[in-house]
Amino acid sequence: MWTLQNNFCNLIKKTVPTFKCMFPHYNKARYGQYIKTFPILDGSIPSVCEHVFEKNLRNSEACIQRYSELLYKVSKGGGENAILRHTQRNKKLLVRERLRMLLDDESFLELSPFAGFDLPYGDVPAAGCLTGIGKICGVWCVFMANDATVKGGTIYPISVKKQLRAQHIAIQNRLLSVYLVDSGGAFLPLQAELFPDQSHGGRIFYNEAIMSAMKIPQVAVVCGSCTAGGAYVPTMAEETVIVDKIGTMFLAGPPLVKAATGEDISPEDLGGATLHSKVSGCIDHFASSEEAAYECVRNIILTLNYELPQEETLEYDEPLYGAEELLGLAPQGYRYTLPLKLILSRLIDGSRFQEFKAEYGTTLVTGFAHMEGHLVGIVANNGELTHDASLKGSHFVQLCSQRSIPILFLQNTAPHAAEPTSLSQAENHTNRLKAQASMMAAIACAAVPKITLVIGGSYGNESYAMCGRSFDPNFLFLWPNARVALVDSRHISTFPQAGDDDCIGDDSELKFLKEKLDQESSAFYSSARLWDDGIILPQNSRKVIAQCLTIMKQQKYQIKSLQQYWGGLKELAGARPRKRSKEREQHKAHAAHARFVCLLLKKTPICGAGTTRHQQWSTHRDTHSEEPPLLHKESHQEGLTKYCL
Repeated sequence: MWTLQNNFCNLIKKTVPTFKCMFPHYNKARYGQYIKTFPILDGSIPSVCEHVFEKNLRNSEACIQRYSELLYKVSKGGGENAILRHTQRNKKLLVRERLRMLLDDESFLELSPFAGFDLPYGDVPAAGCLTGIGKICGVWCVFMANDATVKGGTIYPISVKKQLRAQHIAIQNRLLSVYLVDSGGAFLPLQAELFPDQSHGGRIFYNEAIMSAMKIPQVAVVCGSCTAGGAYVPTMAEETVIVDKIGTMFLAGPPLVKAATGEDISPEDLGGATLHSKVSGCIDHFASSEEAAYECVRNIILTLNYELPQEETLEYDEPLYGAEELLGLAPQGYRYTLPLKLILSRLIDGSRFQEFKAEYGTTLVTGFAHMEGHLVGIVANNGELTHDASLKGSHFVQLCSQRSIPILFLQNTAPHAAEPTSLSQAENHTNRLKAQASMMAAIACAAVPKITLVIGGSYGNESYAMCGRSFDPNFLFLWPNARVALVDSRHISTFPQAGDDDCIGDDSELKFLKEKLDQESSAFYSSARLWDDGIILPQNSRKVIAQCLTIMKQQKYQIKSLQQYWGGLKELAGARPRKRSKEREQHKAHAAHARFVCLLLKKTPICGAGTTRHQQWSTHRDTHSEEPPLLHKESHQEGLTKYCL
């Protein structure tokens, strides 16, 4: 049946006219003029809050100082000696120079630049690889580039985690992936932490296979050593380029061959560009230089047959209040939190906000706004997540899911809920937990893109209900002042001993616990362990969020699904046009053909538009079908919408 559907799909493309006329688009310029009727937020800072503003500002400046220091360390890679060895002796370009040649001449979004600092096994700047999202020939792509100046490109556990996160972002947003491979293989002393488990190194190769099945293109460049497990990355990519005299690819290098067989052999003869392009066939393109290799990658991307729309410039208004003031609005602690709408007024277009349920559950702010022209639903903490606030959040998230509107979560959760002291308080506490669970379920099931920005605290169970890391947002960023922990160290007054809730530890144990929590809850500790996608400055938040919204939007224009053609066929088959005689006869022929194709394809279930591609692929994987992810003969996943022609 799948072969039959494939053949008719190709026939449909050739014989049926395009259906653009059937899907009229609204006039965006005219639609935009109505947006300006959204109410304007008052972003002026009350005089009574100025002392709080000043304290927050001083704290933000200290955090930004730490941010700048780490950013400088990242820019130095493995240090000056390693850079000289990489460029002078090995005659290779630095990783950022490679990206400059590969990507279009515009800014890119770097992910988790602080990963790898202050780990138990030492510093691994940027986890030994750069990951991010940039444009190549106008197409947004995820890139993963090894930095061989850091430990010779050796792969550490944090390196594996960073590459897996980049692949997950590529799968979730259906983004083309480009690998710049220059790796010495796994760091053997830590092999137990990066090899055997499900989410260790082998998962990178598994993801490559899955992405290929999902029709997500992958291109690799061998621009240095590619040893041991790292050799599978370019081999499993759909197209691979190797650089002459620089790129090598083998499971065991010349020293191991010498030790095993006594034979002396050069890296070029063992696994160089000539061998793999002419003999083994592992490589698809031979490049005489790195410049030629990256030009070849750009040409490959031009063959992807993406039908991207002409780049449109969205018209939007800047916020009415300065972004620099966000530094004084970023709370240094929960007690220093200012009204949330002061932050919103400095992030959204024209400071215009269409609030939802403004008078109900006021400790949660929900509503619609625009970010550089992109419509987005906003869910933001403005106090404790109470029973009413949770129900309000659940309702709003479902509303956004129904309308296919991306959701932005601004997270600043309460550090600790007061324990109930009476029966009525216990009942209220239980009701609140139940409402929060409802909100969690709504977020987990919402089939729309989600972005989470932690602007203050991310504490305890309320962080789950605000789309924390566990709830798989498309992107999650922190402000430098953010705190991530189960509890806030500043709100702990007692230390219960294990096995006895009534026994309180001594002051030294309590002090030790507070210091440990304080250290482990900082934004930089979190980012070093890849609990987020990076720390961003408050004044850059609007730009980063808008960039993410643009990136997530691209998947609409990639490889067309059969639903688009079949939907048009159904409409065409039932149409009764009033046209001139010649056009009427031509239309009749197309309509008859469409009815014939619909008849043949009848009773073929297709994943509904309301399901995410992740759900579609999960269903495909669970049913062990040999068909592509978007088509199934039957589905065993409950609740999956099906449409039959």
